[in-house]
Amino acid sequence: MTSPGSAPAPAAPRPASTPAPLTGELDLSQNDFWAAPPAARHAAFARLRALPGPPYFADPETPFTTAGGGYYALVRHADVTEASRHPEIFSSARGATSLVDLPPEFNEYFGSMINMDDPRHARLRRIVSRAFTPKMIRKFEDDVRRAAAVIVDDLIATGPCDFVQHVSARLPLKIICDMMGIGDEHYDMVLRNTNTILAGGDPEFLSEDMDTAIGQILTAGSELADLVTRLAAERQASPADDLITALATANVDGEQLTPAELASFFILLVVAGNETTRNAISHALVLLTEHPEQRALLTADFEGRVAGAVEEIVRYASPVIWMRRSVTRDAVVNGHQFREGDKVALVYWSANRDESVFAHPERFDITRSPNPHVGFGGAGPHFCLGAHLARREITVMLRELLHRVPSIRAAGEPDRLLSSFINGIKHLPCTFD
Repeated sequence: MTSPGSAPAPAAPRPASTPAPLTGELDLSQNDFWAAPPAARHAAFARLRALPGPPYFADPETPFTTAGGGYYALVRHADVTEASRHPEIFSSARGATSLVDLPPEFNEYFGSMINMDDPRHARLRRIVSRAFTPKMIRKFEDDVRRAAAVIVDDLIATGPCDFVQHVSARLPLKIICDMMGIGDEHYDMVLRNTNTILAGGDPEFLSEDMDTAIGQILTAGSELADLVTRLAAERQASPADDLITALATANVDGEQLTPAELASFFILLVVAGNETTRNAISHALVLLTEHPEQRALLTADFEGRVAGAVEEIVRYASPVIWMRRSVTRDAVVNGHQFREGDKVALVYWSANRDESVFAHPERFDITRSPNPHVGFGGAGPHFCLGAHLARREITVMLRELLHRVPSIRAAGEPDRLLSSFINGIKHLPCTFD
């Protein structure tokens, strides 16, 4: 490991012979791998963590070269956290959400800050971060409580149903739309388009024809961008007490967001803020159903244990499975040589099960302490901007459900999203007395 405060050392020349690449059933970028039973995936990652260095997954169509399609998978907690601390080595500028190199315009349009390095990343984050401090999130706490209460009112009136549709998908999207100042009449459009953008390879949301799927994603992004651009223009003329007004008029040290930057950030916010939080809430119901002893612990002292429960849910579920980085120069990190141009996947899902960091990582334990998970990303400039809001939403939703519908539980197997990027649940039947 590099010493604190220092950059990784330059790499020695890579040997002529390279480790045999891993291909086939263990390719983490393939949806088929993530469709396997969880126990099989956990066993595969345990084998990968036991290797002497980060495993390399080769594109079967290209050789082991910088220009090829292969990538390293950082599956250990120490490797993920170290790479996160060194964005000058592990760059996001070539894209953070795809292991295939996409056009720069595509990355910027759909990823905003997560596909940028400093100084551009720092500039954007400096402008938008004022809306996501703990102090600002507390201002929205009453809105979160009111929204959760209405959702549970409707759940009780509806009866046993699809938990994702009626509960977990509604809260984060409602809060983000309310924060932005987007009316309820746009709710269905925003939900449909966020599902499309993060569909992975799931045929429920995307065509299996690649060209058609790309068109669907671009259309989804365009509809979201058009909405926020139009609303921003309206707020310029008639300001309101909402996030679109704050972002459209923000001026930090003479800097403002351009219309394109605002639209791109909005796409990032509604996609990341909606999908990840709703999946954490969905996984929470599954976990509390499968582990009744943990549910009993939580309900026995909800206020004393809910913070730990939220962290353990995020660790165990890891809603975002990985993020990609690109190596900017030859370097040695934690004893492994990387070279300029290497692609790297920071596999949060595996790092959160690292036996060297988490005792009995396969256990769901809401009293786990410490719990240094990387479910919101590793330490560094790309740590999740909305982590405070996500924690608040999960806490409020669990409080409302367990206090008012204490018998609620998952009534069947979750219908999981077919994706190598998002650990999502599309549908989940629930029941209660």
